[in-house]
Amino acid sequence: MNLIPTEAVGSVPRSRELQEAIVAFSQGHLSSEKLNQHFDRAVKETIRSMEATGSPIITDGEQTKTSFVTYPLDGLDNLAGDGISIPFEDGHTRQLPRLTNGPFRYSTYAGSYLPRAKKFAKRPLKQAVISASAMSLLYPQDGLPNYSQEQFLNDLIRHSVADIRSCFDNGAYHVQVDFTEARLSIKLDPSKGLLQQFINLNNKVLSHFSEQERQRIGFHTCPGGDHNSTHSGDVDYANLIPLFLTLNCGNFYMQMASETNPVKPLRIIGENIRPNQKVYVGVIDVINEEIETPEMVCDRIMTAAEYIPVHQLGTTDDCGFSPFSDDIVTSRDTAFAKITARVEGTKMASEKLGLNEK
Repeated sequence: MNLIPTEAVGSVPRSRELQEAIVAFSQGHLSSEKLNQHFDRAVKETIRSMEATGSPIITDGEQTKTSFVTYPLDGLDNLAGDGISIPFEDGHTRQLPRLTNGPFRYSTYAGSYLPRAKKFAKRPLKQAVISASAMSLLYPQDGLPNYSQEQFLNDLIRHSVADIRSCFDNGAYHVQVDFTEARLSIKLDPSKGLLQQFINLNNKVLSHFSEQERQRIGFHTCPGGDHNSTHSGDVDYANLIPLFLTLNCGNFYMQMASETNPVKPLRIIGENIRPNQKVYVGVIDVINEEIETPEMVCDRIMTAAEYIPVHQLGTTDDCGFSPFSDDIVTSRDTAFAKITARVEGTKMASEKLGLNEK
């Protein structure tokens, strides 16, 4: 049997140099050619740092994405800025755009980021995409004239499928669907009706892929992670996990390190996991600046292994380190040190569990 697999969720903080270049470009003080040179340097350095941690599967750190959620909307002219507002526990908010007229489309597919990353990567690449359910929140509650919600959802599904397909077409080893609104939906609707709608929509997207392809697709859930704060950390995992695991995909990336009592959700995962599923449990708390030791990571994995079959167990970080491009609360050095601890701690736990590297 191979070692326990381990993967990052995706993003790492952008350097201040890259932040300043992005601002200069937005203000018309930097050409697109110069910005692309900054992007190349940032992606090259990020991938080299990621590979240096020993990570078997890497990402580009989402260095060139505006954010994990809005990248498909860059440059669209049928959006307003006054969409749904998401409050975080520390008082700051993030606001989604609002669709003003149809048809809905993606301006950018996530697969378009891979050619740049492939120039520098020596290991398999993972690519994150935003969920169809998150994009569904762009449609206004009052509807739109001459563009029904049904028409919108049909267009959304088509583009969401194309987004994932673009990643496979450009060489992604795994595709991760960011579903951070899953836990938030229970806060908005404790009956879990909204969560079920989200899952039904995402399963419609997944139905367009073969069983083999779905084994390379995973869904990520967490209580949000932005400026070291969350939007739904008070939502009990027990209300999410049984429905979450009905998503028709092979991999699940689940925040766990920051849970006050991780044994309860781990037990629920063990009771609901299906034979063709693998759960990557979060063993790195990305909103805590303290850097975990490999021994701490190992202990978290050994606890998870008491409830989840080892052959269905993987490890990950609770969330991305910088899902929004302007979030630099955590330093790059801290992020890579935490990733290194995850990789080393996963190897340590694999040895304790009697697994051998092939």
